[in-house]
Amino acid sequence: MQYDKTMTGVHRGAQASGSRVTILIIEDDPSMQKVLERTFLERGYAVTACGEGRAGLGAFRAEQPVAVMLDLMLPDIIGRDLCKLMKAEHPETPVIVVSAISEVADKVSLLEIGADDYVTKPFSPRELIARVERVLKRPQRPLTTIATYTVGECEIDFVKMTAHRRGKPLALTSHAFKLLKYFLDNAERVLSREELLNEVWGYERYPTTRTVDNQILKLRQNLEPDSAEPRYLQTVHGVGYKFVP
Repeated sequence: MQYDKTMTGVHRGAQASGSRVTILIIEDDPSMQKVLERTFLERGYAVTACGEGRAGLGAFRAEQPVAVMLDLMLPDIIGRDLCKLMKAEHPETPVIVVSAISEVADKVSLLEIGADDYVTKPFSPRELIARVERVLKRPQRPLTTIATYTVGECEIDFVKMTAHRRGKPLALTSHAFKLLKYFLDNAERVLSREELLNEVWGYERYPTTRTVDNQILKLRQNLEPDSAEPRYLQTVHGVGYKFVP
């Protein structure tokens, strides 16, 4: 198995076949890449691996992998930017960040732009497989079937994943769209932070629920006539939040 670190270099595990789902590995360290490859090949997955961000993005678009293992420290594209781009194109594809960076603030910022999980190096292969398979088994909740929805002065297009306020575009992350959809599906129901983390982010356990509060704050700043006095995304003190149409 030959490692290729050129911008277009992509190689596949020798056992890969078209009948098996593909894990895409974007990792520029040859030894770590081999560890990740071996971990998933031994579990029966097909593997596509590459050492640079542009090659990884090309493989992501061509292969349509079932999940992505993403390193943050890539030589050509910042991993955070690559994650955001992939989730914007295919928000349903899980992206699991595998990085030596362990600060909670960095994990929170990655989850807010769409990462589905975060594994810190060094890691246990067994734990990594368990995390990936938990994400893959997560049911794809059928959220709102409507193509567009109006919240006050804002027009939300859930198909194109675009939002406008008085004709001006709003910069909403993929998780912001997921969160808003979940609120619409559960209008008038009080939702706890823990439920939102589990159902929208896919986490039953997480170091802090502040990521929910931060995302709610950003949604209010974009959608509410007055974010200090929210009309739609209301706080239920001591419990959580609810959406009032």
